[in-house]
Amino acid sequence: MNRIFLASALLIASVSVAATAALPPQDAPIVTAPLTMAPGPKLVEPHLRIARSGIKGHARVALTFDACMGKADDRILSVLVRERIPATIFVTARWLKHNPQVLQVFLQNPDLFELENHGQNHIPAVDTPVSIYGIASAGSPEAVRQEVQGGADAMVAAGIASPHWFRGSTAKYDLSAIAEIREMGYRIAGYSVNGDGGSLLGAAVTEKRIAAAKDGDVVISHINQPTHAAGEGVAKAILDLKAKGVEFVRLQDVDDTGDDQTTQ
Repeated sequence: MNRIFLASALLIASVSVAATAALPPQDAPIVTAPLTMAPGPKLVEPHLRIARSGIKGHARVALTFDACMGKADDRILSVLVRERIPATIFVTARWLKHNPQVLQVFLQNPDLFELENHGQNHIPAVDTPVSIYGIASAGSPEAVRQEVQGGADAMVAAGIASPHWFRGSTAKYDLSAIAEIREMGYRIAGYSVNGDGGSLLGAAVTEKRIAAAKDGDVVISHINQPTHAAGEGVAKAILDLKAKGVEFVRLQDVDDTGDDQTTQ
């Protein structure tokens, strides 16, 4: 019996030593196999700037607004109309369908509002499948063209002049989609100041961002989120800029420079 017990103990000890020898030292680096991921498309978020006034104390700024879906933010719209502030509004077919009365306000003020194309269904203009901020991209060249053309067709059907500018959902593109949109005859509207962070920022932060716009800046904000705090900040910032003597212009009224071949 003692011999059997001794043999068992020796066997357990040898297994334990072998297992311990197989483990790396405690201070040894842990090496793992690299993860292999399929490469996604190169996405760009183009900048756009307008020609500066070049006059000290008289900055020139372009206010641009996206009307993606939902309703209209009267806090912003009322300031633009009352103060006679020109702006460029990018509308989707979805937004136009549900806001015919606001569209009439735009059309009745042609000296203020330039209406441009934000797409048919607010789908990112990327021609390979990818998710951007949780939104599925168009995913193919044909779908990109449909998003652009569908938005333009809806605008013309609503009595709006044919658009010359396009801004896609999320303002991100891949380079091949940019080339496709340009071949359709559009300039692509980037920006230089993100005013409201997709309408998700607070009122104070939004006001501070937009009010800090400089000569030649193109500001992007949203005019379709009347329940978001950002809209209050947008409205206040417009008044702040006016008080500084800023010259407000629409994209159609000035020369511009966009990177990633979006305007040149």
